[in-house]
Amino acid sequence: MRAVLQRVSEATVEVEGRTVGHIGKGVVVFLGIGEGDTAQDAEYLASKVIHLRVFEDEERKMNRSVAEVGGSVLVVSQFTLYGDCRRGRRPSFAEAMAPERAEKLYEHFVRSIRREGLVVETGVFQALMRVAVVNDGPVTLLLDSKKLF
Repeated sequence: MRAVLQRVSEATVEVEGRTVGHIGKGVVVFLGIGEGDTAQDAEYLASKVIHLRVFEDEERKMNRSVAEVGGSVLVVSQFTLYGDCRRGRRPSFAEAMAPERAEKLYEHFVRSIRREGLVVETGVFQALMRVAVVNDGPVTLLLDSKKLF
């Protein structure tokens, strides 16, 4: 499972011109689910998102998590994180999990964060979305449940 995490001052996701998710201070997580990913991968990444210290403390050091600052989380499904661009000019998505199975893990990931009491907004799985992000910092990190060490 792969994620791009961005620290934001605000973010919005729209589907067909309608806002389906909006947060203020917090993190946006673009989540890709690959073949072989499991509930354990979802829980690992959810814990990382909740506890990763990406917000500044009084000394301007990244020492606070989204949970500690009372921030929110916007989760947007993004299978293109599994795009393989090594050959040719068109990405291959052969490593991305099939949508019907991936949606269950996406929902498990979202539930895992909500269980910790954070406000979580989402996009719409498999929809064409417009995502507006005001990246704060900028802070952008890549997370991968398969690259644990």
